[in-house]
Amino acid sequence: MDLRKRNIVIALMVAMFLGAVEGTVVTTAIPTIVKDLQGFEIISSVFSIYLLTSAISTPIYGKLSDLYGRKNILSIGIIIFLVGSFLCGLSQNMYMLIAFRALQGLGAGAMFTVTYTIIGDIFTIEERPKVQGGISSVWGIASLVGPFLGGILIDKLSWHWIFFINIPFGILSIILLQKNLKENFEKKKHNIDFGGIITLSLAMVIFLNIFLSTKNANINSIFIVISTLLTIILLLLFYKIERKAKEPIVPFDIFTKSSTIVNIISFLLSAILIGADVYLPIYMQNVLDFSAKISGLALAPMSIFWLIASVILGKCIVKHGGKTITLISNVILLISTILLPTLGINSSLLLVLLYISIMGIGFGGAFTTLTIIIQESVDYSKRGAATATNSLLRTLGQTIGVSVFGSIFNLYIVKYFTNIGISGVDPSNLYNSTTLNTAVTNEQIKLSLNSSIHVLFMILMIISILSLVLSIVMPKISDKARHIKA
Repeated sequence: MDLRKRNIVIALMVAMFLGAVEGTVVTTAIPTIVKDLQGFEIISSVFSIYLLTSAISTPIYGKLSDLYGRKNILSIGIIIFLVGSFLCGLSQNMYMLIAFRALQGLGAGAMFTVTYTIIGDIFTIEERPKVQGGISSVWGIASLVGPFLGGILIDKLSWHWIFFINIPFGILSIILLQKNLKENFEKKKHNIDFGGIITLSLAMVIFLNIFLSTKNANINSIFIVISTLLTIILLLLFYKIERKAKEPIVPFDIFTKSSTIVNIISFLLSAILIGADVYLPIYMQNVLDFSAKISGLALAPMSIFWLIASVILGKCIVKHGGKTITLISNVILLISTILLPTLGINSSLLLVLLYISIMGIGFGGAFTTLTIIIQESVDYSKRGAATATNSLLRTLGQTIGVSVFGSIFNLYIVKYFTNIGISGVDPSNLYNSTTLNTAVTNEQIKLSLNSSIHVLFMILMIISILSLVLSIVMPKISDKARHIKA
């Protein structure tokens, strides 16, 4: 890899790290922020608004990068993110923070999408697995560095600096991009698909809000039905607009049989990933009684083996084809999800680390290969839109997954206590003193969590089986696609 490509990789990794670390740093700092700004009742909005705006901006950035070039669109996304970060650091109340987090999310949408599109543009199929593996491992690094960095900044300076620290790194990423990424785009006037942007954005806002609002006790079935109907109507309108648009935000010819299956697999795997990321630490902390630091570090093997698998399995794509590697990766992932339900209240940390490592191998091979298949299934002029659509499906998989898993988790905690004759237990306040005073012991709480997490592990196994079935019926990647050099 020459110096120019190396500098581009550094720029992309810095950009991705900014977006990835933001979630873990803010999670660490949120207790301090809420105490300072006085807004505990709207604490979840700090996270949900960021997720929402990054999701709805993803397909927009993908299309704009096809029209105006990857370098400039990613740079604009980073600038928007940095402005949002700076304003978040200046926030004087929770409502200001939530508004500026929305702006941050709008910028983050470019980082999560255009980054992978650039990799598809400038690296060959042989080079891409290693680069994509490195970029993907940034998420694991962020999950480890974020809490540590957040703690230091809060202790030594103030919570405001968790947002200000982004600025120099973002500027470095922009400079490296502008200096090293060379693009030849024909300058001409484009017809921006405003109708498509507006209808798709509204549909995503309404649809995602169903899942982001499920923790609210006031949410009822009428709200869900109305929101679902509005989403369907907006998507039908979006379809009609896109059919007539000269420059559609989502060109429908990118949806072949192969790409559709790949997108569905990406959706399912993202749900499994968020389930593992959220509930394995809960299992280690609340069932096995390890510290938060240990449970956080325990996820490191997933990132390490993710990178290793990306490089090793990714190199086999050209020789054996994308379908074969996807199939192998899904088999490995299924093995890991089959093993998860064998964990109990007396399992060793070493066993947990082994299962997490196997899962990392499956994710590394699958996500890297799926991204390459998506990018090779379309022409260069539509690569941004195709990559963005795949990124959107991954975001939806995580958003819907974490919401559904949370509801099931709480349901089975209540069910456990009901089965042993204890009613009125609130899953959100299990460790509250009033809960412990109602004949609920710490041992029973541990057993209820273990029981509920086991149900989730079984669900992850079922989702993994569905993903494997889809990888079996997925058409073989064409010889042309297998040997394309970007």
